[in-house]
Amino acid sequence: MLSVVSREIIMAAAKKITKIAKSKQVKIRSKTSSKIVDKKIITEGTEDKQKAPRKTKTVKSLPAGRQVKSAGGGLLAPAFDINGRSIGKVALPREIFGQKPNEKLLAQAIRIYSVNQSVHAGSTKTRSQTRGGGRKPWRQKGTGRARAGSIRSPLWVGGGVAHGPKFRKVTLTLPKKMKRKALVSAFSLKAQEGSVKVITNIEKIQAKTKIIASLLKKLDLQGNCLLVISDKPVNNGQDVKLATRNIQRILVSRMANLNAFEIIKNRNILLSKEAIGVAK
Repeated sequence: MLSVVSREIIMAAAKKITKIAKSKQVKIRSKTSSKIVDKKIITEGTEDKQKAPRKTKTVKSLPAGRQVKSAGGGLLAPAFDINGRSIGKVALPREIFGQKPNEKLLAQAIRIYSVNQSVHAGSTKTRSQTRGGGRKPWRQKGTGRARAGSIRSPLWVGGGVAHGPKFRKVTLTLPKKMKRKALVSAFSLKAQEGSVKVITNIEKIQAKTKIIASLLKKLDLQGNCLLVISDKPVNNGQDVKLATRNIQRILVSRMANLNAFEIIKNRNILLSKEAIGVAK
């Protein structure tokens, strides 16, 4: 039999144990808002976090003018027929239309092209090239007039021109690799702006201006247009040239004759479907 004192000690110890157990249960049930370092509390807090629903990220829609990327990583350009009706999208080669534009190289290529197009045709004659003036007009002294040695002096009317312009031919060159990179940069820049459109069967049209005029009207293109055809078009491209020559804001060029200046100068690029195969 236990004594009365020992019973009281056991009862007091049991009460303390129940109090500690209750306090731990309360702490475990509470979420991780309190800063109590306990393994059980941390594990339960992480489980609650995992069970909580994740926030859905909102995807921003692309601007209307940007090109759409396909699942394979290429670019998709809108395609139209001769009548201006949409027929879907056509994949553009990424190695030409999907590169990062090099603005410095583009500026250099445009400058070289513009310099080579300028003609320095002005030419003047110096005092040695003009006719006459071999005799001294008057004697050196005693006349009261200014001394003169020739009537073809630049100071006289009808005389030669000092430091005048002369005909010269200025030609700047760009390496082939830099030309190709500049062309790719120009195409990629237009593709990023959403200015590239594909036209099917445009090389087989009749030589009529109303076909191209109605096509431009239905596409609602603002500004100049560059129509790019293949290197070997039907009938050597004569029908396309005749159909577009009376429209001022459209320029026809073959893929092999393109340069960066023409692509940047025109706001819209119309590619024939046959020219895309040549570009690849």
